[in-house]
Order: sequence, then C-alpha cells, then structure tokens
Amino acid sequence: MKVGIPSMGEKGLDEQVGQHFGRVTHYTIVNLDTDEVNVIKNTSHHMGGTLNPPEILKNEGVDIMLCSGLGRRAITLFEEIGIAVYIGASGNVRDAISAFKNGNLQQATLSDGCQEHTFGDHHHH
Repeated sequence: MKVGIPSMGEKGLDEQVGQHFGRVTHYTIVNLDTDEVNVIKNTSHHMGGTLNPPEILKNEGVDIMLCSGLGRRAITLFEEIGIAVYIGASGNVRDAISAFKNGNLQQATLSDGCQEHTFGDHHHH
C-alpha cells in the first residue's frame, strides 16, 4: 500500500508536511509494505503542468493520501479516482505516517472539506 504526503521539499521522511496539498513543491510517497520512499515534484496545473494533484498521485500508484486538510472539490477528485484521504497530518512525513498507522488521522468526507473561496486563491488553515 502506498501513501502520498504533500511535502515542502525533498528530505523524504524528515520533510515537513505541506499545509496546502495542491501547492506544495513535492509529494513524498511511501510504500508501507516495503518502506521504499520516493519523492516526486509537484507538476500539477497549480505549478504549470496539466494534471491535477490526485491524478499525479494516482499515476504513482498511491492508495491513500495523508494531509492536514483540503477542500471539498479535492476530496471529490480523490474519491472519484479511488484514493482515500486522511486529514490531520502534521509535523514531518514520518510523524504523519506514524499517526496514520496508529489510527490518529481521520478519513476525510465532504463535510470535512475546507471552505473554498470563489474569489481568488486565498486559503487559510
């Protein structure tokens, strides 16, 4: 099983979890079965690419995404492509994985989505 975590750079397990999953510079992908860690650049449309973040993670074989929080539209996109989302991740990637394994993260539903603004890109947590 592979988990993806929005991250602020390329330090793998020691990297900080990004607070805005679509605008982070990287995603850290951890295979929980093999402990393999892979860091990929965020090449989504937010960063000038063509895919959205859920599509990028799906192409990497991610089954679950761990993040601090996200909007309702993003939750819907992840649900549509079969990636489960768990919210409440904080600290570094290692902390987020530990919290997930210990059952301390909550599976996201549409009611958990951040309020998304229709005016501009302002997004605060």
